[in-house]
Amino acid sequence: MRDVVDTHLHVWDLAGDGYGWVPPGSELHRSFLPDEAVGELARAGIGSAVLVQADDTLADTGFMLEAAASHDALVGVVGWVRLDTAREAGAQLADHVAHPAFRGVRHLVHDDPRDDFLALPDVRRSLREVARHGLAFDVPDAWPRHLDAVAALARDLPELTVVVDHLAKPPRGTDQMAAWERSLRAVAAASPRTVAKVSGLQAPGQPFTEAALRPVLEVALDAFGPGRLMYGGDWPMTVPQGGYLPHWEVVSRLVAELSPDEQDALLSGTARRVYRLTAQEV
Repeated sequence: MRDVVDTHLHVWDLAGDGYGWVPPGSELHRSFLPDEAVGELARAGIGSAVLVQADDTLADTGFMLEAAASHDALVGVVGWVRLDTAREAGAQLADHVAHPAFRGVRHLVHDDPRDDFLALPDVRRSLREVARHGLAFDVPDAWPRHLDAVAALARDLPELTVVVDHLAKPPRGTDQMAAWERSLRAVAAASPRTVAKVSGLQAPGQPFTEAALRPVLEVALDAFGPGRLMYGGDWPMTVPQGGYLPHWEVVSRLVAELSPDEQDALLSGTARRVYRLTAQEV
């Protein structure tokens, strides 16, 4: 069986505060706990995953770190720190890196009202600390508001590993695909330390099939190469479209069109390098 690391899995507990972005009454408006997440991985035959923050709170990060400590399949955590206040971010990073599963930082930039968030002086100072700790910085849903800023960030902080989640959310089925492609290619060219996730590619009203996704993957492969791409399941965001396994089946069939070495890179090799996962962990 081919080794697969899912680099983008969420868990959350709505019994507490936070997660205000989850639409009330939707299929996502319930708790998705670690045991359920691990069960979804097992049903798909996937051995390990990296948890990624779903709320800009320390409570969400703490919940993920606890989950990783108690579930062998959850091998890493991309959490949150207050990037726009460098002193706080430094102290929070110092606490987080004491946990062996902490592997990266993310902020929900698409929900932040500041268009210039990634250029703020304190954010830049905080991200230098992220890089100093050897951590990755994930950027969600970057198109259209933040993708050009991601390229500028990567150029200005060449020591930072920048991860473009969900291929920046390509606007499939719209006339903006060419503009998305130009911006994504600029990110890839900005630094060899930029990488991207083949994840979260569902688009409203658009089919989720190999044929529909192939043009997007071809752009990503040409821009980044398989050694700078990695798979993410984005569960439970896939639940309204059928859940983990149907999503994985489409993506895995598409990836199977690549050479064995390319598949290994996209499905596990890049993940190991970017998130510093050892063979024992995965």
